[in-house]
Amino acid sequence: MAAEVKERINLKEINCEKELTLAVIGGKWKLIILWHLGLEGTKRFSELKRLIPHVTQKILTNQLRELEEDQLIQRKIYAEVPPRVEYSLSEYGQSLMPLLRAMYDWGKNYGENVIWKIEE
Repeated sequence: MAAEVKERINLKEINCEKELTLAVIGGKWKLIILWHLGLEGTKRFSELKRLIPHVTQKILTNQLRELEEDQLIQRKIYAEVPPRVEYSLSEYGQSLMPLLRAMYDWGKNYGENVIWKIEE
């Protein structure tokens, strides 16, 4: 699994740990997926698709695969017909929640005080 991550993330272009972090969580929908799983717990694919209506099925699948490869989420398959698949945060994914909360708080503050601030 680590080899797949190293192939996808060009380690020669990474100069510091911040860039590695951004390479792992980068992607239009990854932070949103992690946020939903962190706040709301385990979700099935269709539940995530409903929570993120603008993502295509293909992109959601790809982002979930990358998050699983990077060991940020866990995928559990149930031996049922039809098969049921659930996604949840791994220990590494859980460790990102304080960072995601800080990003949320920063974005909310920035939006209120800069973006949507009404000129007086």
